[in-house]
Amino acid sequence: MTGLRPITTRQRALVEAYVANGGNLTKASQEAGYAAGDSGRVSAQKAMKTTHVQQYMMQVMGEQFSKHAAMAVGQLAGLAKGARSEYVQLEASKDLLDRAGFKPIDRSQVQVAGDIRVSIDLG
Repeated sequence: MTGLRPITTRQRALVEAYVANGGNLTKASQEAGYAAGDSGRVSAQKAMKTTHVQQYMMQVMGEQFSKHAAMAVGQLAGLAKGARSEYVQLEASKDLLDRAGFKPIDRSQVQVAGDIRVSIDLG
């Protein structure tokens, strides 16, 4: 990451706690060792706005998405096979097909034929 400041240990801990707890900055700042109270939260908030911390957060989130993607596919496949509701089975099946690249083609064709005239008589 050329031109970016290196991320500190505390910033790294802040990002990891923030992603792990679902986005609670107050809790993440406490876990990462920022000062208690408003001053710690404000410092953490400033840190989260910096480019190098944002980039690290995107990296951590990408890793989390990759890690949980297989579980999500398994859950979706399980719904497609075994949900009690046929509607849920259908929706899960369609979603699996869409994500595999088999989305139906959206076709809409509009044809306008003829002449359209509008006359407004104000008098």
